[in-house]
Amino acid sequence: PVIDSNVSKMGQQAAVLGLVLLAATGLVAHAQNLELPKLPYDYDALEPVIDAQTMRIHHLMHHNAYLTTINKALTALRSDAKTKPLAKMGVDKLLQNLDQVHEPIAGLVRNGGGGFVNHILFWGSMCKGGKPLDASSALGKAVDGVFTSQQRFIELFQEKAMGVFGSGWVWLVYDTSDKSLSISSTANQDTPAMQAGKVPILGLDVWEHAYYLKYQNKRADYVSAWWGVVDWEAVTARYEAALSGKTEL
Repeated sequence: PVIDSNVSKMGQQAAVLGLVLLAATGLVAHAQNLELPKLPYDYDALEPVIDAQTMRIHHLMHHNAYLTTINKALTALRSDAKTKPLAKMGVDKLLQNLDQVHEPIAGLVRNGGGGFVNHILFWGSMCKGGKPLDASSALGKAVDGVFTSQQRFIELFQEKAMGVFGSGWVWLVYDTSDKSLSISSTANQDTPAMQAGKVPILGLDVWEHAYYLKYQNKRADYVSAWWGVVDWEAVTARYEAALSGKTEL
């Protein structure tokens, strides 16, 4: 019994020492970092609209780069007692409170955080073969009511996408203040959700890295083909969640 007791105490001491070493090496803090979400499909699932090589590079390199940037910003915020509460907000709330973040961390949050959440929404808005918009659904009726028809919505959305100068995104946005739908665009990795009450329902990445390997400089061809992989069931679910008050990115 004495031996068992000593062994038990030694085990407890070792466990404590292990935790101290983990903290000293920063591995415990690392556990607080955001992680790169897996795609909800294989890299080649969106062929021929978006090729597998583009998807692999876009996800593992570009999306991962935004992840690295936002994690760097969160680590910096956590290291200062004054800004530590900001790191606990969640990326969506943090993006809406950039005025509370000092530079250069604010720039990291804006670009890294925006890029991180934008791509999660983008991946989740597509699927193999696409899924049509149900005209009888809440979103289908709203699209017809605001834009007169789904076809007219697509035309206006494509026009907005072609009007983005350089790099950016085009969005279908739900506004909680007046319960309206609208089409808008943002530069770089900005998101409509940076404004309180604005909920992105559908987003299209028009940065060249999203399409250049297959379409080169033919953005119009990419935008036109993209509708073939849009998962309107997922977009509709996002819209219905926004209607019920769930507006997290």
